[in-house]
Amino acid sequence: MSANDDTIHRDVRSVYAAAARTAESGQAAYDGGDPADWGLAHYDTVDDLPTGAALASLGCGNPVAVADLHPGDVVLDLGSGGGIDVLLSARRVGPTGYVYGVDMTAEMLVLARRNAAEAGAINVEFLEGQIEDIPLAAESADVVISNCVINLSPDRPAVAGSASVTSSPRTTSRLSSAPSAACASAASPERPRSASTRQGSAKPASPTSRSPSRRTSEAASTPRS
Repeated sequence: MSANDDTIHRDVRSVYAAAARTAESGQAAYDGGDPADWGLAHYDTVDDLPTGAALASLGCGNPVAVADLHPGDVVLDLGSGGGIDVLLSARRVGPTGYVYGVDMTAEMLVLARRNAAEAGAINVEFLEGQIEDIPLAAESADVVISNCVINLSPDRPAVAGSASVTSSPRTTSRLSSAPSAACASAASPERPRSASTRQGSAKPASPTSRSPSRRTSEAASTPRS
């Protein structure tokens, strides 16, 4: 990872740490963009979610609304923030399913775990890590979602490759991705994208390290505009 990559990660982490603190204080982590484009504007109702999860939302879409989730699925949320999409996914996959959230910001992880406990969600887990190197075993996830995070990465091909390794052969992806206004200087802006791929079938695995050769040799589907 280059020094510039480290700088981008540091800047993004700083913005989202501040957003987590704002949400914990009881205020919406609104980042200055058009309120119709960000956060809770994309959700029909969040009244029954923990307040901290709703207030921390800075997404540019609602991937859970379009994700093909089924009871028993294992879901991976890239850049899970305060946990809103993890908690909504957990309801859809039920007690036989499981949802992993990956985030690199310690303050967001603390908030997300608190929100999960408040919601009584026992089929979720929040992991600390970068989405360019996802801390899950190969073929762990049946569904990969992300909400306005991938475009903040300094190495998007690495994100695609890492997500491909953690995906099972039947994985479906639903991605809402565009840089938030507060992080516009930390990543090149692009228009929101969504992608969907579907293939074969596999069982979930526990979080663990992966073979470096497998990680670098796997290819990933490219989101279509």
